Amino acid sequence: MLQETLAQLRYGSDELLLEAELIKKLEENRPLVIKAGFDPTAPDLHLGHTVLINKLKQFQDAGHDVQFLIGDFTAMIGDPTGKNVTRKPLSREAVIENAKTYQQQVFKILDPEKTTVRFNSEWMGVMTSAELIQLAAKHTVARMLERDDFSKRYKGGQPIAIHEFLYPLIQGYDSVVMKADVELGGTDQKFNLLMGRHLQEVYGQKPQVVLTMPILEGLDGVQKMSKSLNNYIGIADAPDEMFGKIMSISDDLMWRYFQLLSFKPMLEIEKWRAECVAGANPRNYKVSLGQEIVARFHGQQAAVAALENFEARFQRGALPDDMPEVELVSGAEGLAIANLLKMAGLVETTSEALRMIKQGAVKIDGEKIEDQKLAIAVSTEHVYQVGKRKFAKVKIKLDEM
Repeated sequence: MLQETLAQLRYGSDELLLEAELIKKLEENRPLVIKAGFDPTAPDLHLGHTVLINKLKQFQDAGHDVQFLIGDFTAMIGDPTGKNVTRKPLSREAVIENAKTYQQQVFKILDPEKTTVRFNSEWMGVMTSAELIQLAAKHTVARMLERDDFSKRYKGGQPIAIHEFLYPLIQGYDSVVMKADVELGGTDQKFNLLMGRHLQEVYGQKPQVVLTMPILEGLDGVQKMSKSLNNYIGIADAPDEMFGKIMSISDDLMWRYFQLLSFKPMLEIEKWRAECVAGANPRNYKVSLGQEIVARFHGQQAAVAALENFEARFQRGALPDDMPEVELVSGAEGLAIANLLKMAGLVETTSEALRMIKQGAVKIDGEKIEDQKLAIAVSTEHVYQVGKRKFAKVKIKLDEM
């Protein structure tokens, strides 16, 4: 039973540091305190954000005490993780507004009755300046500069503000206050997570185990899911849009999404993958994934309707049987829609493509598009329509030259 639990918790993760310590904690047969912190830096979440929340759900289902920490105090500092410049802190008003939205969204995954939501302003907001200086004395500048982004900026002569050193210290101190047994975070958070271990030892606690989760690729299958790259699936997306985006991903990316987003048993997912290798149609499993995700955020009835609408649009005579299938090659930046339509043979020139878009005569997967500057991501497959009679199923592959 213990090994099954460990296998499920490891599944889809990037790194489980000090697994032996986790085994010892699990053998104590008590609910472990599972911590994950989120800075409310943006009001809306996408599926990339839920990778970590899904893992929290697994711990919760196993009977452990999930504590969802909203870093309302640290958000006003601004974590530079993954950045090579100082990140601007948020105003108190923006932090509070975003935090409200976060709580509404995470409870579409976590059980609100079994989740403790905490704010680190609870203890940091009352910490005196003398206590903050004492906390700062627990670590050295040399160790701080071991953090990759700090190191690069220091070597490159870019400024590092003193307050930025406080961020990992405060995140680590959060673990002390919460007496965390396990802390989860993205791969870009490893330094901060290990800071929690260090400070817990300094304060005489048993150090937490660290579990890092990978960064989810977006719809293009290459770059991380991001609103700025327009390769995301928002958890507030309409059911039909959410389902259609999932159906558009490549077959290879589908298994990555199953691994990081699905709550299906690990063995069942591996069984399905083996069936695909043996010749089963991957589309059937993609439908299952799409319905699972839509049901999670919109309910089962919406998931059923999304599938029916999708099939009505694409399978009940809406598309010609002899539709050509085209494979195009692009760099990581994707293909401009006008160039794609020309390369797929749906228009003679890019000027014609732009004119047809302006007239509302271009559709992608049955949806009319208006953005003449739209870039289509690599590793995606869609049905393109120009006018009433020109169709093509186009798949874009990454140019690896």
